[in-house]
Amino acid sequence: MAGLDKVVSSYDEAMEGLEDGMTVIAGGFGLCGIPENLIAQIKKMGTKDLTFVSNNAGVDDFGLGLLLQDQQVKKMISSYVGENKLFEKQLLEGILEVELTPQGTLAEKMRAGGAGIPAFYTATGYGTEVGKGKDTRQFNGRDYILEESIVGDFAIVKAWKADRHGNAIYRLTAQNFNPMAATAGKITVMEVEEIVEPGELDPAQIHTPGIYVNRLIQGDFEKRIEQRTISDA
Repeated sequence: MAGLDKVVSSYDEAMEGLEDGMTVIAGGFGLCGIPENLIAQIKKMGTKDLTFVSNNAGVDDFGLGLLLQDQQVKKMISSYVGENKLFEKQLLEGILEVELTPQGTLAEKMRAGGAGIPAFYTATGYGTEVGKGKDTRQFNGRDYILEESIVGDFAIVKAWKADRHGNAIYRLTAQNFNPMAATAGKITVMEVEEIVEPGELDPAQIHTPGIYVNRLIQGDFEKRIEQRTISDA
């Protein structure tokens, strides 16, 4: 079954083909479950004018925040951006274009894109700045706006375990946006904490089937804590 083996041997190989101007969908929430080594590889490559679709832009010196340092990101499509001062600075200076998107809508844009659904109606954002200029319809007496789905040139995600065929399991809250992001890339690159042989994972526990994964790499992770809270107890 060698043809089903998705494992690559280096991060250079994992991100081969990424070019200036492409759209990249990134999994993660805050700093939880982010593909931190794939992001570091993009920084190393110096690829520019990228559009990133992600819940957030990391923090100033970690996650997607690393790519803002060299102005590699042209546009962010995100639902939360409050932890990154450099992001705020570039937005206010007109360096970075930002498309703020409700969190559930962002998740559905990825999921629908991966399912081959070009657009969908949602009540979220109707009557607000989010809904301005968008097609509206009424269903069962409620108003909805039309949102277009998203498909990225690349999707980069982080999982806990995967077999060599790319069948993957996420761990607890590190699952977050990763399953939706994994379906929505023309090329999906997954980094994991552990790669096992096919048959070792319980098929009933698989979150992302290997059919969605093009490249798989095992990495070492810092897993930085975004906001450390210490209990008095």
